[in-house]
Amino acid sequence: MDVTELLRAANEGNEDALESLAPMVYDELRWLAHSQLQQEFGPRTLSTTALVNEAYLKLLDGSELPSENRRHFYGVAARAMRQVLVSEARRRGAAKRGSGAVHLSLETSQVPIEEVSAELLALDQALTRLEGIDERLVRIIECRFFGGLTVEETAEVLGLSSRTVKRDWRMARAWLFRELSMDSEGKGAPPTGL
Repeated sequence: MDVTELLRAANEGNEDALESLAPMVYDELRWLAHSQLQQEFGPRTLSTTALVNEAYLKLLDGSELPSENRRHFYGVAARAMRQVLVSEARRRGAAKRGSGAVHLSLETSQVPIEEVSAELLALDQALTRLEGIDERLVRIIECRFFGGLTVEETAEVLGLSSRTVKRDWRMARAWLFRELSMDSEGKGAPPTGL
């Protein structure tokens, strides 16, 4: 069985299909997670394996696995990775503000966690606004930025032409650059990789 057939069988309740699916998609999910973590802001708090596991569990938590086809599954997986990273940034932000955090002296603390979390959260908020304008642009950003996919891979995952992905990627980056550059003090800057 291929990935699409296993996804459909798993959604029909076939436990064996679900068990067979994991090894088939694991390497690709690890590659996506590794690509994303290479771009992660600041210090890593999740390993590649942890990000894959969290995203996979998030996919399994849904009522059904995305089973339209293989590329649809990986597109949804990239979105799940985005959600995991944003949740982790929020958790770090809460911990930074004293929610059970171990307090360090200024000499011991070398990385401004609030800046790392603030950048990722600002990006997530901008993507939420963009989703209201053009959902396809957000899916392209999720595949390219969060999933680490090339233009060609993104085109395959989303069922678009490479030319459309290139055009939309430029448009999405320009829109995000403008949105993220306009904070209240004019200090905002888009994350590296966009």
